[in-house]
Amino acid sequence: MASVWDDLDAYLGPTDLLKKAGQRGTIKAYSNFNAAADVKALRNAIEGIGTTESVVIDIITQRSNAQRQIIRKEYKGATGRNLIDDLKGDLCGDFENVMVGLTMHPAAFDANEIKGALKGSGTTESTLIEILASRTNLQIKELAEAYQAENQRSLIDDLTSDLSGDFRKAMLILLQGKRDESINVNQEQAKIDAKALYDAGENKWGTDESKFIDILCKRSIPQLRKTFEEYKIVSKTNIVESIKGEMSGDLEDLLVAVVKCVVNTPAYFAERLYKSMKGGGTDEATLSRIMISRSEIDLMDIRAEYKKLVGHSLHSNIKSEVSGDYCTSLLKICGGDD
Repeated sequence: MASVWDDLDAYLGPTDLLKKAGQRGTIKAYSNFNAAADVKALRNAIEGIGTTESVVIDIITQRSNAQRQIIRKEYKGATGRNLIDDLKGDLCGDFENVMVGLTMHPAAFDANEIKGALKGSGTTESTLIEILASRTNLQIKELAEAYQAENQRSLIDDLTSDLSGDFRKAMLILLQGKRDESINVNQEQAKIDAKALYDAGENKWGTDESKFIDILCKRSIPQLRKTFEEYKIVSKTNIVESIKGEMSGDLEDLLVAVVKCVVNTPAYFAERLYKSMKGGGTDEATLSRIMISRSEIDLMDIRAEYKKLVGHSLHSNIKSEVSGDYCTSLLKICGGDD
């Protein structure tokens, strides 16, 4: 049975999506934007007796992030207070997290999510994987700078101390943000790399993880796509299934995520969203993070992939899984029922 990860003609990788930013997002710049009016409305909603949540939702979810940054600046000038601090003081729970997350700069939001994943007694590896496997070199550079500015510590140092082994090695390579971003494809190199991956895994006893890490974390996305085509010719299976058969644990999860983002980034996020709402409980942290971080990049495409994957719309699934102001805010971000 064909897998979505075999369909290399449906290319929607991270670099292409960034170029299309603003075209496939559900949140776009508000055409009648008036920062002063928005600041006044937010002040009235927050400073009155009780908070008028509907006003906060309408403004925060219907402005682009660039417009929200202008609102933050003007809010500070008008009140002497930080809008994010006021939102934290007046809202609560998952609803607060969504409003605050949307109000942050995207790089600061990613940095904050990574900080949360590293905080406490254990590390939430799945969050680290999701972010670093799906971001472009520029996005990774900006989130690392935001992390340093906020925490006065290097993200490289924190990952080095929290992670170990080949998983750490691969994560640190991605964090360097030095993936080749050329659009040229060397067909001969793709054949060489495909054979090297085959010989490092399926064609030997044991697995040479370093070869997988070196190729998957450094080659350009167009080059990897050609390599995956060649790999299927050599091995008779797709690279995702091969990695799953050869590896385990966090390294397997990371390299599979890298491959899925190379092949079809929206499908990767659709799958993540489905798993966040599957079963007896909802993983609100993952649900919120993806809805926020992809809202201006590719959420329209994620919605389409979600419908193909699950058989019903993302909008309807959110509506059945969560409730209250949190649900209302996510549905506004979602932007429609397919």
